[in-house]
Amino acid sequence: MTDSLTLVYETTLQATETTAMKPENASDLLSIASSLDTLWVLLGAMLVFIMQAGFAMVEAGFARTKNTANILMKNLLDFSVGSLLFWAFGFGLMFGASKWGLFGKIDFFGTAGWSGDIPSTAFLIFQTMFSATAATIVSGAVAERTKFHAYLIYSVCIFAIIYPISGHWGWGGGWLSELGFHDFAGSAIVHSLGGWLALAGAMVVGPRIGKYRKGRTYAIPGHNLALATIGVFVLWFGWFGFNPCSQLGISGKNAEIVSHVFMTTNISAATGGIAALLYAWMRYGKPSLSLSLNGVLAGLVGITAGCDVVSASGAACIGIICGLVMVMAVSLIDQVLKIDDPVGAISVHGVCGTMGTILTGLFATESGLFFGGDFKFFGIQALGALVYLLWGAGTGFILFKGIDITMGMRVNKRIEEEGLDIYEHGETAYN
Repeated sequence: MTDSLTLVYETTLQATETTAMKPENASDLLSIASSLDTLWVLLGAMLVFIMQAGFAMVEAGFARTKNTANILMKNLLDFSVGSLLFWAFGFGLMFGASKWGLFGKIDFFGTAGWSGDIPSTAFLIFQTMFSATAATIVSGAVAERTKFHAYLIYSVCIFAIIYPISGHWGWGGGWLSELGFHDFAGSAIVHSLGGWLALAGAMVVGPRIGKYRKGRTYAIPGHNLALATIGVFVLWFGWFGFNPCSQLGISGKNAEIVSHVFMTTNISAATGGIAALLYAWMRYGKPSLSLSLNGVLAGLVGITAGCDVVSASGAACIGIICGLVMVMAVSLIDQVLKIDDPVGAISVHGVCGTMGTILTGLFATESGLFFGGDFKFFGIQALGALVYLLWGAGTGFILFKGIDITMGMRVNKRIEEEGLDIYEHGETAYN
């Protein structure tokens, strides 16, 4: 009986292989692979979209009750406005035919310039989610004291100009990509850019009332750490679309890369959270939940550049380093530089996005400095990290300062003290 079953199996297998080799069936297999890859990218777009909810919850949880509706409204408008602007011309500016390696040729309401294996519309919607992430990072750093209409203006500028142009340099065939810069899913291109824009915004708008008095720093606790914790878990979940789906395919050999990226992403997040927890416990005498949550995000941001080219142990090292550096950066920015960032966006995204980009030049298993590579790749990674720091902070300062001079960035004292929800929106998140 066993021999008969074996014979039937071998005969069926041979017939299947013979059929698959025929030209007409080969095209069918390619079509199936393309459909599978498209489905994978669209699934990734949905997961990255869920991250918008995560950002909203984290920012709202770290802020005070009286400003919750304002923060949620900003996150809603970020995605809505950004979707339209990126579709209208941001995509072309980022991925269109390169002009001198600086920006792409704009194809209004189109996707000219894309020539990948998946449909251009699938790639467009996936990249739209990334653009929304870059802009949303800023909202947390300038929370609780910024005029809503001023926020809309700088959000439009980020979506329309700042993000697409610099994104072209690394992902759209621009000058950095020509040098060999590696940023798999956006530690620098998305996160550090958003973080350094956030730094410029926080500096221009100034600290919240009561944050710094007579040279001392006073904590202004968020109103709901439970909401912030759920938000971090949502972001962690969404990151499994952010990083693995950036491979833009799951068929064939892509599956091995995707599986590896899943593993390195999760390891770095876990070690980042643990490192931040232990360091904060040792330094402040208490295991801080808020710093541990940001430690997880620091690990996620840090691994995003090199998640495809570092080993599992390398991912653990990146997570540990970013978790530790994040806690140090929070202390430096808040207590030394006196820059008020209610959610730690500058430390998590700006500092750790830059750190992760540079660390890729050390831990990449084929060309990293710790694995026998020369200084060339490490230098290119450092250069890219510096470029996005200067671009984000520079353009951000010009943008925010221009808005502040012309219409003012900040609400008046009474509105800030009583809350933006009622004065800016006429409603509150909690009744």
